[in-house]
Amino acid sequence: MDTKMKNWPHAPVHLFVPQSVYIVTGATLYKVHWYKDSKRLELLENVLFDILRRRRWELRAWSVFSNHYHFIAKSPEVDSPIDRLIQHFHSEASRQLNLLDGAAGRTVWYQYWDTCLTFEKSYLARLNYVMNNPVHHGLVKVASQYPFCSAGWFERTQRPAFRKTVTSFKCDRLKIQDEFEPVWEE
Repeated sequence: MDTKMKNWPHAPVHLFVPQSVYIVTGATLYKVHWYKDSKRLELLENVLFDILRRRRWELRAWSVFSNHYHFIAKSPEVDSPIDRLIQHFHSEASRQLNLLDGAAGRTVWYQYWDTCLTFEKSYLARLNYVMNNPVHHGLVKVASQYPFCSAGWFERTQRPAFRKTVTSFKCDRLKIQDEFEPVWEE
């Protein structure tokens, strides 16, 4: 197993294992609600999709919000460390937002946290968590009603047995960085 670890002062350790599944949470600087409307949330979601596709990461679940995001993805076999992936994503998302807002050079993103998921039960519980995060934050009553997460896609594309398995996993006791109060203006 090829494992690479970077340890920066004042930052979480980022472990990279090729062909592994990760959960990632990112936050805006000072929890500012830069992506508070549908236009900006769509921009953020599209940048996430594009960067993951270009870097050959396989997206499994996502939720994007006004001041943070969560996603679960499988890393490629090739050398594509998570720190470079997130740097690319944050840079492009900031560039496009700042272009839209006429605020060139503004710092948008603060930090991200990642966990390599090595147990199936951890993976399934976190899939449920990420897809139901809009409900957790009180933005919608049913996760599939929130257009900027994978819950609706998951309902439409996954087999009933797998959906039932994922939704049976409790996620209220998971330790995931999520101390945010997102807003959403349509």
